[in-house]
Formats: sequence, C-alpha cells, structure tokens
Amino acid sequence: MAAPFEPWRVRAFNTATKSENKMHDDTVARRFGFSGGLVPGVEVMAYMMHLPVARWGRDFLERGLIEARFVKPVYDGEIATVTGEAQGNGVALSVESRGELCATGSASLPAQAPVVDVAAYPDTPVVATRPPVGAGSFPEGHWFGTAPVSWGGAKLREYLDEIRETEPIYRSGDLVHPGTLQRIMNRVLVDNVVLGPWIHVGSKMQLLAAARGDDVLTARARVTANYDKKGHRFAEFDALIVANGTTPVAHCHHVAIFAPRQQAAA
Repeated sequence: MAAPFEPWRVRAFNTATKSENKMHDDTVARRFGFSGGLVPGVEVMAYMMHLPVARWGRDFLERGLIEARFVKPVYDGEIATVTGEAQGNGVALSVESRGELCATGSASLPAQAPVVDVAAYPDTPVVATRPPVGAGSFPEGHWFGTAPVSWGGAKLREYLDEIRETEPIYRSGDLVHPGTLQRIMNRVLVDNVVLGPWIHVGSKMQLLAAARGDDVLTARARVTANYDKKGHRFAEFDALIVANGTTPVAHCHHVAIFAPRQQAAA
C-alpha cells in the first residue's frame, strides 16, 4: 500500500505582475471584484503537480495525466496548501488558501502513454499581426500556433524558483517541469490575439514524453468551442505540444474566459 500523500505548502508568488493580462495587476483585478492580482492558474496547476511527481517521479513526466479546475483565486504571498487523497489508482487533488478551496483536480499514472498522431495537428505559425480581442477572436475549428520556446538552463532554474519547486529531478536531469507546458498553452491565446484581462479556467493534460531543457517546444491548437456563459466569453482548445517539430510531449485541453463579463459590460 502506497504511503499517504504529504501536503505540499507553497507561499504563492504572482509571476505575472508585468504581464499583458492585467487580471494579475492589483488595481485592475480589484475592478473585477477580486482582492488583488491573481496568481496565474498555470502556476497553481504547477503547485498541484508536485504531489504526483513526488510519488511517481520521471514516470509521471513521461505518461502522467493531470486535470485542474480553478474555483477561487490564489493571491501573492499567501500560503497555498496542496492535498492529495488516494482515489482508485490515482489521486484527488485540491488547493486551499486563506481558508477557501481554490482548485480541484486529479492525477493518475496510465500504464503507458497513448499514441498521438502528430500529423493530425498541423504546424501553424503565429499570426503576423495580432488583432484586438472580440467575441469571434477564437472561431471554432480554427488552428493556432505559438512562438517556439525552450526551458533549460538558467530559465529552468528561475522558473523552479518562481513556483517554489524543490523536487531535484528537474535540475539534476535538465528536465522541463510540466507547468511550463501550461504556460505554452496560455501562449496559444496571447501570441495570437491582443487580449484584455482574461482568466484561465482549467486544463487537462496527458503527458507523452519528458521534455528536456534544450527541446524547442510549440503548441498546435484547435479551437473546439467558443461560447457565452453567464456573460463571460469562453474558448476551449484541443492542443498538442511538440518538441523539435516531431516529438509529442503533451496532449492538452485548455479552457479560458477570454472576455470576462465585467469587461464586456465596461
């Protein structure tokens, strides 16, 4: 029987205070009803990844499955506590901060990574000129790409410091933390549209290979839904993150509010 999952406590850090997304800015976020700038959802999901990687190590980086849904904001400087409870062959995950449930999710380790046809995800360049955001910014069925990026060396160490990650597997093996893959998924939106304040709602990610620091990574994403819900404008994406133009490293489902209700009414 596996040992219980030890809670993981992190002093949250808002990595995006200088981002184009002003939902991470204290003044703007307060206009949307929040207490201050939001710690990015991709970083909260990175906190959640600590438990399954601590349990399954490199195997999780090569074939792990993780899902997260963000319920309440996590704020800069506050303690975020990630807890895990065994659930079948996996683990149910939750994040609490300031006495509130902020995120829920799950992680598991499939027996093997699924086979994904890279050819089914066309290599799509980023747009030459980003248009301003509108209700039709992410039309259903449209393909988007991201600018290539690598996450090794000093950049990897800086990222690990930002998310307060102490697991040695990344530094010792120059292996990419899967949280950076979620940052690439955010680039699907940011690299192609001039957005106002927006919110990452949740993601599901099936890891397919352990990416290395010198890998050149891009996302190939298709819009699977664009809809209005309670005044918010949502987009959903099905994407493959590819290393060096050939090797799939993650299959992702990404959900975002790209035009929040308050913004639409402003």
